[in-house]
Amino acid sequence: MVREFERFGLPNYRKLTGILQLLGAVGLLIGFRFPTIGVLAAGGLSLQMLLGFGVRLKIRDRFLQSLPAFAFLLINAWLCIQFLGLSVK
Repeated sequence: MVREFERFGLPNYRKLTGILQLLGAVGLLIGFRFPTIGVLAAGGLSLQMLLGFGVRLKIRDRFLQSLPAFAFLLINAWLCIQFLGLSVK
């Protein structure tokens, strides 16, 4: 991952990215009990994956290299919508 973040031109953001991903994962778990937290966590992870996908496009990665970021964007966006539905009830 160190080399990947250097390739992205973002070596100083590697630890921040990891911390945000861990907090997002914990937020998703807490979201089963408190859906509002799940909305925030899934929304944050969706934004992070959107930015990751954008970085992949900017550095001109191939489609298959960019696909995981896009797939996780879609999964987290879906989770955000699902948690939103739970929090409204």
